[in-house]
Amino acid sequence: MQRRGFLVRLAASAATTAAVTLPYGISRLLAPPVLAAARTHLRPPGALADDRAFVAACIGCGLCAEVCPPRCIRFFQREGGDLLNTPYINPEAKACILCNKCMQVCPTAALNVTPREDIDMGIAQIDRSACYPWVDRGICGACVSICPLGPKAIDFALWNQYRPVVQSGCVGCGQCVEVCPHPSLPIGIVERSRGTVTPHRI
Repeated sequence: MQRRGFLVRLAASAATTAAVTLPYGISRLLAPPVLAAARTHLRPPGALADDRAFVAACIGCGLCAEVCPPRCIRFFQREGGDLLNTPYINPEAKACILCNKCMQVCPTAALNVTPREDIDMGIAQIDRSACYPWVDRGICGACVSICPLGPKAIDFALWNQYRPVVQSGCVGCGQCVEVCPHPSLPIGIVERSRGTVTPHRI
């Protein structure tokens, strides 16, 4: 009799677990993955370097977006697939200000408190064939002026004070992207391995 009761409780427990996880599984099926442009889908500061580990750790609670002062954190929705409800930042719309608040409220290991200088969201890359000062179409300097980390992240070329040059201290916050006045946005955040200057084939 006791064995039968145990089996009944076990079956009920399994059924409850299945019922609770079913909507989550269905939502993933209804949200087929799409290839997201890396330049417009940056992970928040302090995110785990391995994106698969980040997705596994993130519970989609939304706390990071709630405390974000510039409201730059968005979430993958129907286009997300396995990324569904995970946060990202599109610096072309609104950039991160490196306030660290999202890291402080994250209840999991998805976002970890990291000093500003050690954050790695990527690195700014400049297309010198389109940037106004680099093609001698005017004086700008918006990207250099807005950078929260100063000359160690982006500075002017020594031989021409108006041409921006990205330095190794750039953490990829995207503020330079947000303020760039050029309509084609010749500056963007890319993976650090891709370098700070957009390559062109001749």
